[in-house]
Amino acid sequence: MTETARLVCTTCGQRNRVPLDRLAESPKCGTCGDALVGKAVRELDAATHDKATQGDDLPLLVDYWAPWCGPCRMMAPEFAKAAAELAPRIRLAKLNTEDHPAVSQRAGIRGIPALVLYHRGKELGRLAGARPAADIVAFVRSKTAASAR
Repeated sequence: MTETARLVCTTCGQRNRVPLDRLAESPKCGTCGDALVGKAVRELDAATHDKATQGDDLPLLVDYWAPWCGPCRMMAPEFAKAAAELAPRIRLAKLNTEDHPAVSQRAGIRGIPALVLYHRGKELGRLAGARPAADIVAFVRSKTAASAR
C-alpha cells in the first residue's frame, strides 16, 4: 500500500491526500487544481494557516512578515531560494502579520521576520531575524532530522 501525506491546499484550504512517492510530480489540489507542493512560496490566510499548521503531514515553514518591514522584504528572495532547495519534502509559506494580527498573536510572534517550522500540529522550532537561504535550509534540515528520530 502506498504511503500518503495529508496536505492542505494553500489556495482554497481543501485537505488532500497525496502519495509520498509522487510529491516530485507537482500534485494538484483535487478541488481548485493549484499545486500542492512546489518551489514557490505561498501566501496564507488565517484559516488556511490554521489548517495547514495543524494538519499537514509535510513540514511547513511559515515566514511571519509585514510589508513595512525592511528586513522582511530583504529576506523574501532568500526565503524563495530556500523554498526551491527544500521542495518537495518541505513547504514554505508566508503570513502577513498586518493582515492577520490575531494569527501572529496566537503563534506568539514578538518580532518579524520570524520563521516557525510546523509538522503535524507541532512546532519544531523558530528562527528570528532575516537570514540567508543557506541558514534557512540548515535550520529546517536540522529540525526535520531531529523530529524523524
